[in-house]
Amino acid sequence: MATPAPAARPANPRFSSGPCAKIPTFSLDKLSDAALGRSHRAAVGKTKLKAAIETTREILGIPADYRIGIVPASDTGAVEMAMWSLLGARKATMVAWESFGAGWVTDVVKQLKIDAEVKTAEYGEIVDFADVDFDTDVVFTWNGTTSGVRLPNGEAIPADREGLTICDATSAAFAMDLPWDKLDVTTFSWQKVLGGEAAHGMLVLSPRAVERLESYTPAWPLPKIFRLTKGGKLIEGVFVGETINTPSMLAVEDYLLALDWAKSVGGLKGLIARADANAKAIFDFCESRDWIANLAADPATRSNTSVCLKFTDARITDGAAFAKAVAKRLEAEGVALDVGAYRDAPPGLRIWCGGTVETSDIEAMLPWLEWAFAAEIDALTEAV
Repeated sequence: MATPAPAARPANPRFSSGPCAKIPTFSLDKLSDAALGRSHRAAVGKTKLKAAIETTREILGIPADYRIGIVPASDTGAVEMAMWSLLGARKATMVAWESFGAGWVTDVVKQLKIDAEVKTAEYGEIVDFADVDFDTDVVFTWNGTTSGVRLPNGEAIPADREGLTICDATSAAFAMDLPWDKLDVTTFSWQKVLGGEAAHGMLVLSPRAVERLESYTPAWPLPKIFRLTKGGKLIEGVFVGETINTPSMLAVEDYLLALDWAKSVGGLKGLIARADANAKAIFDFCESRDWIANLAADPATRSNTSVCLKFTDARITDGAAFAKAVAKRLEAEGVALDVGAYRDAPPGLRIWCGGTVETSDIEAMLPWLEWAFAAEIDALTEAV
């Protein structure tokens, strides 16, 4: 007998892992103060860009002596800029446990051809940081957006390390408490936890990273959009809002709006609490059912933003087809959009739980997930 469809529906069915759901209070009229048609080098543009940098510093608790810059090409641009500008001075260690981290490995080993040790873990697991040599330059993701696995803390990173730590934190910033003293380069994008518009990246540099930039010249040529120094000195303007290329002032206004909302919900602590509540609703759902489980093997490493799930019912013979069918059914009902697993990840679902998502929407979506699962199992049974 067919399982009846739930009565309640999420008010917002957007659970994409990027671009993520806009802030709950978003409306286009709130962007009316955007400096449209104005140069980003005019006073109004510089003021807004500097405000974006300094409010980011305030909310994330970034130390005063760390530089923060707005750079091209989203988080990818920020990571590539850091790797091309900083790596090569000493041996590197590349740490990966999901697709984006694996992409950084490819760029360093095959494109830059740097002497690097590669440490990897399967989806759902994490590399043991106690085995990482931090006297090398270490590149890693804090939270695996496509695997739902994160570093629980930075305790394994020594304070007296010789190498630099380069951390892709795009799905962690504004949802996790990042230990800035353990991170020399940190990158993220506006489109993730705060639901901003895409194409702009953030690059955060420690004093140690700045020292490397000013004392080391890579053996390869650097494209203009990667250049952070001139005449052996840091281009300070990049870190006060004088961007390398022309930013979207509409996207800047949208980010400023999201930052103001973040302060209204309690800043970083409030954002973490919202993400934790969203993720817990899914964790509790999975714990009480025997047909679905978290992809993260260790509960201590479960992400509170990109929650990745796998179906465990023995009746499922084609995991990829089944997961796609469930995601398609949820989208057709308009109750959960863009929740399929990432293309390189194991079959399953990926549900975004960052702070812009309301817990009530997660709670309203979960009965629909159970309904879609039951409907697909019924379809399998009928086909036999």
